[in-house]
Amino acid sequence: MLKNILLGTVALVGLAASVTATLAQDMPKELRIGILGGENEADRLKNYACLADHLKADLGFEKVSLFPAADYDGVIQGLLGGTIDFAELGASGYAGVVLKDPKAVTPILTTQQVDGSTGYFSIGLARKDLGLTKITDFKGKKLGYADPDSTSGYLIPLTQIPKDTGMENDKFFASTQFNGGHENNLLAAKDGKVDVAVDDSSGVGDFKDGFTSGTFHKEVAKGAVDPNDMVEVWRSGLIPNGPLVVRTALGADFEKKMTEFFTALPTKDKACFSAVEGGDFTGYVPVKADFYNVIVEARKAKIGG
Repeated sequence: MLKNILLGTVALVGLAASVTATLAQDMPKELRIGILGGENEADRLKNYACLADHLKADLGFEKVSLFPAADYDGVIQGLLGGTIDFAELGASGYAGVVLKDPKAVTPILTTQQVDGSTGYFSIGLARKDLGLTKITDFKGKKLGYADPDSTSGYLIPLTQIPKDTGMENDKFFASTQFNGGHENNLLAAKDGKVDVAVDDSSGVGDFKDGFTSGTFHKEVAKGAVDPNDMVEVWRSGLIPNGPLVVRTALGADFEKKMTEFFTALPTKDKACFSAVEGGDFTGYVPVKADFYNVIVEARKAKIGG
């Protein structure tokens, strides 16, 4: 009887060791992080450097590789093709992945604004010296978009501006154009290359600070745009904040560890968290796929996969 118990105990210990080994093998030695386009590459790499250091120290990755894509589609294709393991996507970019492969990625967390919301806005910004103050003043003018896979820089303005103007954008405006990301789009408005640019913003806080987060905030913070020269001429309804996603094929243990790591990051290193997110957020909160159903349906109807 004692012998059988001992043999059973040995078997259980062996099984536990096997499970532990399997879980350890599920964690890749290299973590490949995709970084959306929209801001110049040097700034993106600088802002993510602290994140790479923490991930190696805390989760034991031998290497953390950062891939700052030239546009949103570069990250989307990397996630679909298995060459990127983790990324923070906009809601429309996430919808683009889901419409091509519903099981490719799993959303784990999203950012929370300082007012407690988990959403943000698309805003239209124009030079103050144009003397135009609302979107209906821009009939026959030039509209700048950020990126075809951007939520606030394309999908939402594409679907919501016509509700205010009464016309589709390509008929109301003299022309529309993509400007290669959010930063370039805002700078195009500042430099007079377009009359109004649509970009992401928390919409919370003071205009003089570029609000608390988003492209306008980043550009004001680094002195690239003077808020005194700009005016907000349009604002969308609330948009779901984009998700942090992991590649589903890497398994539940990988998902759990990445979720725990990012949940703790704002407390562990607030400066790093702020650098990665580019603004003043309270932290990350859990999110599920159904949070983005409205965006998925909107993209499916207007753009496709």
